[in-house]
Amino acid sequence: MTELADAVGRAVLAAARIDGADALGVADHLALIAASARAEAEARSILQRSVEAARAGGASWALIGAELGMSRQAAQQRFGAATGIAGESERWLGPVTAFDELAELEIAGRAGWHTVEAGMLAHRMVRTETQWAHRRILWRPSLAAEEAEGWRVGCRAFPWIYLIRDLGIPAEAPPA
Repeated sequence: MTELADAVGRAVLAAARIDGADALGVADHLALIAASARAEAEARSILQRSVEAARAGGASWALIGAELGMSRQAAQQRFGAATGIAGESERWLGPVTAFDELAELEIAGRAGWHTVEAGMLAHRMVRTETQWAHRRILWRPSLAAEEAEGWRVGCRAFPWIYLIRDLGIPAEAPPA
């Protein structure tokens, strides 16, 4: 864990643009606070998405709680409300990489899910009653050709643009 803490510390200092000088000014301290807050928010987001992926993969709240050093109930209260699993209207898909995300998006699209946000190794998905097609293209200023084919922007995550298209076909039922 020391290696992880050191890596995070170096990243925070680099983000704050502090060179390690012994005497820090007020502006340096404020930059360090801002960079630390951004790192904390990103770590919370990664943890939330990890829990959502574990739940989607079949992990119980008891197992997740044990891994986090808390009870099943505490884990469910802390992470369950944001997962969207109960209502199945919103969820995170992940972890996925540039190599497997399109195949995963295709599977999710058949079940009625489409991407609305892309983060590090994950997509935030929203469910509808119809199937969706997904496409990933490099960032470009004009999407006129794609829009003419019925595509619309699901989300942007530089250097990618994720396009979605409602296929108008009823979503497949999830496997039992």
